[in-house]
Amino acid sequence: MIGWRFSSFVPENEGTIFDQLLKLFQEMLVYTSGNVSEALSWLTELDKEYKITDENYGMADFIQDLIDKGYIQNPDEQNDGFTITAKMEISMRQKALDDIFDQVKKSKDGKHNTKHTGKGDEHTADMRPYEFGDNLENIAMSESLKNAQLNHGIDEFKLTHDDLEVQETYYQSQMSTVLMIDISHSMILYGEDRITPAKKVAMALAELITTRYPKDTLDIIVFGNDAWQIQIKDLPYLEVGPYHTNTVAGMELAMDLLRKRRNPNKQIFMITDGKPTCIKKGKKYYKNSFGLDRKIVNRTLNLATKCRKLDIPITTFMIARDPYLMRFVDQFTKANNGKAFFSSLQGLGEFIFMDYKNNKKRRK
Repeated sequence: MIGWRFSSFVPENEGTIFDQLLKLFQEMLVYTSGNVSEALSWLTELDKEYKITDENYGMADFIQDLIDKGYIQNPDEQNDGFTITAKMEISMRQKALDDIFDQVKKSKDGKHNTKHTGKGDEHTADMRPYEFGDNLENIAMSESLKNAQLNHGIDEFKLTHDDLEVQETYYQSQMSTVLMIDISHSMILYGEDRITPAKKVAMALAELITTRYPKDTLDIIVFGNDAWQIQIKDLPYLEVGPYHTNTVAGMELAMDLLRKRRNPNKQIFMITDGKPTCIKKGKKYYKNSFGLDRKIVNRTLNLATKCRKLDIPITTFMIARDPYLMRFVDQFTKANNGKAFFSSLQGLGEFIFMDYKNNKKRRK
């Protein structure tokens, strides 16, 4: 947070002072990796600068409301050791979803449209004769009654199996996704904060899948020198470490997790800002931050090819525009037959949503 600049803040017209402060407080929590005291300190500075509160409602009132409403708690009453609650974690994910995926429309829970017709919830304009096993809810009554009248007449009206028509639906599939997040030191290098938007996107994606597609699976891993799995609730607290970028370790763990999923539809999302710079050989690390090391690159490309053979597409979101990095990602994407986006920090969320939506379609 040192040296972080705030642009002009214009309070929203709608909502109470508490609502306005809550949105800002949630933003601060993402930047401070869940440090409540630091977030409140920054929020106090914003209040001094832009006079969000007034004589009727001050920062102390806001803090008390956060406690009363169950957003923060203080296990140690002797000091200000506040921590955020599960309610706040959920609220932060919902806010991230609203901020990043504001174009998302409500959809069927746990269902994703495909290009194939079959048993599903999304109706088409097509009709076909009833077949044994069809969902009775999809019977087109008007068309079926019309067929019965034409086939049997009014005097001997009856509805038979041959009269029934059903409205065709799209087959809808499930998806198993692994989200890889780069937490190497370069994610905060050169004064650019790349980890915060990456966290916001991860929280939004997690909220999208768990609430709107509850039958899907989402595993989240972070990778630096090594790779390890984290839980959704850990996302606000994610911090960059003094790590190199071991993309191989992240991919190997992602493949292990997907191997355990029986769902045939699988994919990997990878958010990173640079080239792989590290692999593990036995118990030792082989590191090289200068340029593209052939040994590291070849290991990474080999895994990308292996994922392609297993029908696991990888969508890479590269937060960088360096030509040599773009060439590497191009090689990586061709090896996997996946997708790659070179986006600004502001556009990252939209790219992820659009590609996630497309990848939900069942592959032939």
